Amino acid sequence: MLLDRPARWVLDHIDTWHSLAVWPLLMTYRLTDQQSVIDIDCEKWAELLWLAPEQRSRLLGRFLFAFAEFRSVYYHRLAAGNPAGALAGRLAAHLWRGVPGLDLSGTPIGPGLFVSHGQGTILSAERIGANLQVHQGVTVGWDYRGERRPVIGDDVFIGAGAKVLGAVTIGDGARIGANAVVVRDVPAGATAVGIPARLLVPEASC
Repeated sequence: MLLDRPARWVLDHIDTWHSLAVWPLLMTYRLTDQQSVIDIDCEKWAELLWLAPEQRSRLLGRFLFAFAEFRSVYYHRLAAGNPAGALAGRLAAHLWRGVPGLDLSGTPIGPGLFVSHGQGTILSAERIGANLQVHQGVTVGWDYRGERRPVIGDDVFIGAGAKVLGAVTIGDGARIGANAVVVRDVPAGATAVGIPARLLVPEASC
């Protein structure tokens, strides 16, 4: 086709243009001491978005350009780091906004955080481990029964609309189903569903 050649050239260079568009944000990366955590976030997003190895160039620029959710995570990382990076991130957030209604509340969050959509999501925990995958409409926080907020382990999945409330611990590798309301501990590797949440018991194999 006549237009294929120029279209291919545009496609080959579009990621470079995206990187230039978010140049102010890329400069904040140079100022922060959180670069290693941000790099792990990028790799996790690339993995969950099924990007092939040959597509994994300029990940930071691409994600900052394309995903407001990633920008929210990025600003959270900058705020947790050194003063120069934190200030630069606060200023940059006025130019390139994150997701309205995504509140990470100063929570210590391990590397590899992936937020899908993220509208109406609050992550207010004592601490959150590495590789959390969370969807929109999720609340993790205090429940008026005590002062402690939830503790979330590594490699946890929290589905859309779920609530994790109070002094509960979610073990490593646990899965919280969509719209579940969790008010008790969930052991490592378990799946919790329902209101109030109950643990799914694996069916015996034949």
